[in-house]
Amino acid sequence: MKKLKPIMFVGTGSDVGKSIVNTGFCRILKQDGYSPAPFKAQNMSLNSFATPEGLEIGRAQAVQAEACGLECHTDMNPILLKPTDDKSSQVVLNGKPIGTQSAIDYFSGNNKLALFQEAKSAFLRLNNKYNPIVLEGAGSISELNLKERDITNMRMAMEVDAVTYLVADIDKGGVFASVYGSIQLLDTKERNQIKGILINKFRGDIALFENGKKIIEDLTGKPIIGILPYFRDIHIEEEDSVSLEKKFNSFKSNKINCVVIQLPRIANFTDFHTLELDTRINLYYSLQANEINKADIIILPGSKNTISDLQILKQNGIAQTIVEAYKNGKKIIGICGGYQMMGTEIKDPLGIEDNLKCINGLGLLPIKTTLKGEKLTEQCKFQFLNFEEECKGYEIHMGETIIPDNQKSLNHLSNTKEDGYHLNKNCWGTYIHGILDNPTVIQYLLSDYETDEQPNFNYTAFKEAQYNRLADLIRKNVNMDLVYSHLKKE
Repeated sequence: MKKLKPIMFVGTGSDVGKSIVNTGFCRILKQDGYSPAPFKAQNMSLNSFATPEGLEIGRAQAVQAEACGLECHTDMNPILLKPTDDKSSQVVLNGKPIGTQSAIDYFSGNNKLALFQEAKSAFLRLNNKYNPIVLEGAGSISELNLKERDITNMRMAMEVDAVTYLVADIDKGGVFASVYGSIQLLDTKERNQIKGILINKFRGDIALFENGKKIIEDLTGKPIIGILPYFRDIHIEEEDSVSLEKKFNSFKSNKINCVVIQLPRIANFTDFHTLELDTRINLYYSLQANEINKADIIILPGSKNTISDLQILKQNGIAQTIVEAYKNGKKIIGICGGYQMMGTEIKDPLGIEDNLKCINGLGLLPIKTTLKGEKLTEQCKFQFLNFEEECKGYEIHMGETIIPDNQKSLNHLSNTKEDGYHLNKNCWGTYIHGILDNPTVIQYLLSDYETDEQPNFNYTAFKEAQYNRLADLIRKNVNMDLVYSHLKKE
């Protein structure tokens, strides 16, 4: 097929819907017979994924690759920043951690030129194999204090001559100012790179915005390529932690209540997307003792800073709340950092996470963890307990955990390794992310609870259906003829 120009979605700010829009266009281009691939030069997220080669990228690009029908690759997200606290991040380059830097060192240091070269090289490798590349920006395109060091937004758009569309969230309010201001703060070359505007999250009758559409087009000189309605019935995994603010539900008497402990540095909360979709379950996030006590199942999730998050749980009394809940018959499970917390101690002799060299765990499992300098990143297949069905997941962690009794292992991996610890049906933990995407594990987790529903839920088929529904929604509300005319223009 004809080689198309790259297409890029940038934003007036964070959480305006760039990732979802990008995912939808990946699926549309695949449906139309092209071979698209996603690309984000630099991503900042604690939700990451392991590639088949055992390397690490942002979860959003893994989702977008899935929408393209591809295995994910580090070229799709060559630079990943994983915040360790409010001022520092671990820097992952081409899938491997290269150290931790403060924000001021990262954004004002001399490494940005080298990182931009790495990003360009990754893009070129993708562009030689796929058609077209679907790029995603980060945050706002008009952060004037950061623009000179930007390697993700307009600098990348101009470098690869991408057909660039500005995404704005009308639900936040102030859409006229955010669109007009974002474009006006660009220089002339950058403004010329913007080919259109996409209004996202519109509530109500879109016909009522016809006058508003004309005003924006007259002000900016850019066409509005579409107005996407606000939707709640299409479920695509979200990467941005801002989305967690929408998930603070509470106890429901007619459901199996499952609470995820809202750790300050929670990582890979996409582990719980399947639980959100299970009609038997009421899933919510909390760091409040009264809400945790109401739950039937308590999950300790992954954390980028396990030791400091565990300290916070001890300081605010939530650690004791969890221990008492187990004594009262509640189910407690831990994943990755949460699994480490459930043990008797965590050691950090190299000071990887904290100045604290050792901390006592919750003491729910008889395991001991030592944090190591090398990160394990790999996809895995495993047998859960003694069930016959093959399960899938992935590991991303820097800890080594000693299990005192291999007879108590939770998972038996296809590479002959053992994972996790199964104290009893009410208390177990694992390093494997995505473990709850496997029906065998979910049925085991819920088998003690009476429910009228027994859904036969296929998560893979469900995700495929969601990508197609998202594509249909975008086709219905976006002028795809105009988009293709931009992409085919010489």
